[in-house]
Amino acid sequence: MAVNKVFPDAKAALDGLLHDGMTIMSGGFGLCGIPSALIEAIRDSGVKDLTIISNNAGIDDVGLGLLLQTRQVKKMISSYVGENATFAKQFLAGELQIEFNPQGTLAERIRAGGAGIPAFFTATGAGTQIAEGKPQQEFDGRMYVQERGLRADLSIIHAATADTEGNLVYRKTARNFNPIMATAGEAVVVQVEHLVEPGEIDPDHIITPGIFVNRIVKLDTINKRIEQRTVRKRA
Repeated sequence: MAVNKVFPDAKAALDGLLHDGMTIMSGGFGLCGIPSALIEAIRDSGVKDLTIISNNAGIDDVGLGLLLQTRQVKKMISSYVGENATFAKQFLAGELQIEFNPQGTLAERIRAGGAGIPAFFTATGAGTQIAEGKPQQEFDGRMYVQERGLRADLSIIHAATADTEGNLVYRKTARNFNPIMATAGEAVVVQVEHLVEPGEIDPDHIITPGIFVNRIVKLDTINKRIEQRTVRKRA
């Protein structure tokens, strides 16, 4: 039986999926490939006490920074949060919990969660504060720290193109954390720039198969912000 995965807007796509205290994975790296429309809809819903798994926390007024401004986030599981002054203020005031991860470790924890792997060992962070409270074990004369796989109640991701069955194609570096998060959410909602019919995407170009995607929202417009603009001086 065919299932209609396409919803008219971000609010409708998230209807019935949000609740206080839930864990949400949010794709993107900096402001590249972030599910901005879905983040705004989560903000507008008023859901609170959220645990957010994301490489970073956006910046003030953009991306996940919106949820920090409204104090809807209880905890961040992240790698880099240095671009967000609101985050720093809340963390230093003891109002926000943080679980820091080396970036590769964070990516592997998400990938492992999506693959059904409950834990793995990595040398990254062994013998440092990162390893405190975690099992450590020696393999072949080197110490490794055990890291747990990550899963979420909801994954929100951004893709360049989807067909109506949820097969996804990402564009360049906007791919980043989105594909692995699509495998690690109990429910997966994707915002896309282009929506096509099944068969219009070359099967060899599909990165996330539609079996992982529950709901799709087609964006009419998208404002692609640049986090840091660097230019060279004119000669």
